[in-house]
Amino acid sequence: MKIVVLGAGIIGIATAWYLLDEGHEVVVVDRQPDAALETSFANGAQISVSFCEPWANAGAPFKVAKWLLRDDSPLLFRPRLDPNQWRWGLAFLMQCTNAAFERNVEELVQLGRYSHESLKALVASTGIEYERLERGILHFFSSQADYDNGASGAEIMRRHGVDRRVLTRDEVLKVEPALAGFGAHVYGGTYTPSDESGDAKVFTQKLAQLCAARGAQFLYEHDILGLQRVGDGIEAVRIADVRSGERKTLKADAFVAAMGSYTPALVQPLGEHLNIYPAKGYSATLRLKRPEAASVVSLLDDSRKIAISRLGDHIRIAGTAELSGFDLNLTSPTARVRCAALVKRYEELFPGVADTSEPNFWTGLRPSTPTNIPYIGRSTKARNLWLNAGHGTLGWTHGAGSGRAMAELIAGRRPAMQFGFYGSV
Repeated sequence: MKIVVLGAGIIGIATAWYLLDEGHEVVVVDRQPDAALETSFANGAQISVSFCEPWANAGAPFKVAKWLLRDDSPLLFRPRLDPNQWRWGLAFLMQCTNAAFERNVEELVQLGRYSHESLKALVASTGIEYERLERGILHFFSSQADYDNGASGAEIMRRHGVDRRVLTRDEVLKVEPALAGFGAHVYGGTYTPSDESGDAKVFTQKLAQLCAARGAQFLYEHDILGLQRVGDGIEAVRIADVRSGERKTLKADAFVAAMGSYTPALVQPLGEHLNIYPAKGYSATLRLKRPEAASVVSLLDDSRKIAISRLGDHIRIAGTAELSGFDLNLTSPTARVRCAALVKRYEELFPGVADTSEPNFWTGLRPSTPTNIPYIGRSTKARNLWLNAGHGTLGWTHGAGSGRAMAELIAGRRPAMQFGFYGSV
């Protein structure tokens, strides 16, 4: 078939790759001049299969309420006159039960394992290099209470077959000696040796280049205006050249919507209502002045809810979530506070290791669902429209598997995992 993939982030490009494997003619459309220039551009760099807990849990409402007035809080909810925000928030609260948490964890673990297996095979077959480090992820705690909660969380994950090890302070420092200077403030940690890290943008752009070499057509710098329905299916997508404004209609046998936070607006005119809301995340990428003193194992700092990943001679600090619509401003007072907090925390952990004078700040919109489980499957409103969106903070973790699963579903095969696919599949 001829299949049009809408969106060139990690999800869209992985989908294109696996569709090519199936023998389809593939066209990828994106408004940016290259792949991975939005949410996949400068994320936390973690492949966190074993750290995939959904945000919604029994304690989440109390934490969100406590953080409401803090500009530097890990999760910032700023109420707006936005029905989509309130619909998302209410659905999120409904997921804040122990039963829902366990159910959602199970699906996320299943998708994560499937995706990690897919990524490893893809990298082995292509040889793509992307600052990959297979050193696991270390989650460290700065208080006894947080450590106790972390140990309880590790027990939950072990019930789902995840190898998450509870470590003492000395064991944490053995896994990552670079934390020694901060060791007096570390109460312990948890460690998942099977997890890894790497640059999502570099990987996605190289994979896109390989897709092009295999015959995929890329229509970069094209806005996606809307879908054209005929009968029970989609006949075409309307697009416009960003530079010239020229509009055209692109026909195909099938369409895949992989536009992250912008997917709901595309499919809503069809009557398809996806509960995806953008969670604005931030990152800072710093050049290392003393690479030998920097961490190598990818880290999670529990007290600040941030990820720290080594990318060659740079370090990436990423985190926080801000539920405030589609704002990508980096200069607002709140944005400046949140950016500065990332650099300040890194300097507290590793003083003098990175050049903090020229931080490369970035922000992106994570397409989040109340359950953290993405929509992967066939549209309920159009037989030849497929959805691959809503991956939240786990787009890099779940990218390869989501693309592979999408191609298998379109081919009429059920992917080999226990996962609740969307629609009639």
